[in-house]
Amino acid sequence: MADKSSARTHRAPGRRRLAPAVALGVLLAGALAGIGAANSLRANAPAEATGTSPEAYSTALPFDLPPTSELRRSDKLVFAHYFTPYPLSLDNEPADRDYYARNYLTAEGEKGRHQAYGGLLRDRPLPSAPETGDWELAHLRQEVRTARDAGLDGFTLDLLSETGRNRDRAELLLRAAHEEDPGFRIQLMPDMTSLTSTTPEGLADSLAQLARSPSAHRLPDGRLVVSPFKAEEKDPGWWRRMTAELETRHGIRTALVPLFLDFTQERDAYAAISHGFSEWGARSAARQAGAVADAERAHRLGKIWMQPVSVQDTRPNQGVYDEAGNTETLRASWAAAIESDADWVQLTTWNDYSEGTHVAPSLHNGYAYLDLASYYLTRFKTGAWPRILRDTLYLTSRVQFADDLPPAARQPQVIRPREGTAAPRDTVEVLSFLTAPADVRARTGDRESAYRAPSGVHAHLFPLRTGHSSATVVRAGTATTQVTTRYPVRRPVARQDLQYYAVTSGRSQR
Repeated sequence: MADKSSARTHRAPGRRRLAPAVALGVLLAGALAGIGAANSLRANAPAEATGTSPEAYSTALPFDLPPTSELRRSDKLVFAHYFTPYPLSLDNEPADRDYYARNYLTAEGEKGRHQAYGGLLRDRPLPSAPETGDWELAHLRQEVRTARDAGLDGFTLDLLSETGRNRDRAELLLRAAHEEDPGFRIQLMPDMTSLTSTTPEGLADSLAQLARSPSAHRLPDGRLVVSPFKAEEKDPGWWRRMTAELETRHGIRTALVPLFLDFTQERDAYAAISHGFSEWGARSAARQAGAVADAERAHRLGKIWMQPVSVQDTRPNQGVYDEAGNTETLRASWAAAIESDADWVQLTTWNDYSEGTHVAPSLHNGYAYLDLASYYLTRFKTGAWPRILRDTLYLTSRVQFADDLPPAARQPQVIRPREGTAAPRDTVEVLSFLTAPADVRARTGDRESAYRAPSGVHAHLFPLRTGHSSATVVRAGTATTQVTTRYPVRRPVARQDLQYYAVTSGRSQR
């Protein structure tokens, strides 16, 4: 069942900055020189999909990602929710002094507007070097490449407004998708938490303009897919009028796939006007139990089902977070998509850094969460678990303890667990992908331990301790792979940061 309390508070963000000098040093030396090198490997990718997964991408994974052409033969589709306020860059400045660094990642940014909760964001897109020419288009093409190379079919595009900067960026993303990869789909998602005053006629006109793009997602029969966020904001009659306006005045037939914040309450009333259903979903492993039942209800009504898959959710400006349990929520929501035989998946989200739900490559997580998505989407789309060919470790933990609080004078508004979420925990998780059983030696802070891990996928937890954590796979006395966290756990804390940071042995840790 969808968690109504996890509804998004949409606000076009202003601008902000990255606080400590240490973080800036890691940002430049680590992100740009290390993980960010993956972007440069893709810089010369062809404008159209070649039908083969880039070798440099697959070798970072535990398995060989199937060719793009093979993944796209599947009827099952995987999208990621694209949030226009947070592109790769807002001003094309170097990462140590761009808008994210100056205004979004520090409490002092935007003239102290976010002082109460320690700054708007706790993470940012993986920095890219400034571009020449049309840098916004170049960056959007890069995001399309990144998603395509990871096996995604497209983006669900959050439409926050009918005019202004976010609308301009939405139009540019459609153009970028067509120029970069004509097979990459952009599914239109009018956001009804923001478009509250629009009319059926006005929204139809707005969608018709975007539908001119060849990248706008259509079904094989030509119908335009429209998937409104919080569809229950408008009653079924309102949506019937909107789709009628699209058809009679613009000649566009529509396949409506409403996304609800409470699918259980709304599904029957909207069945007659809908091609399929979706929900925003919960952000805790403890709240995934109803997902399979929701998909089954949709299928019994003869509708397709788009399953939400999430990593975590932490919102400083709303003072709330969900306990994700390291990668437990990610694995549980993918399991629900697979078990329920969902038709489509929506990764929620690609890049909403204000809610901490992003899977896109980021400063703090690199490609780790996106790499994990590639593994599970391969199973979802092909029906078979990919064979593990390379020992690979994913290490996740927070950088502070869940109950540690900053000085009240520094951050008066603190983040609390969402009602109904799992109990907060302080753990380091080693998620191993092994070609054969092996010993895993782990270190958390000043404590060393070891365990025997089976072949395949296995999660092992350790108590969180101050300092860095690491893990090493040892087989026949020889280390096959090793990973160390890039950021240490510290006490005391200057501000709350309750996201789980992730790192993978498959990519450079410099």
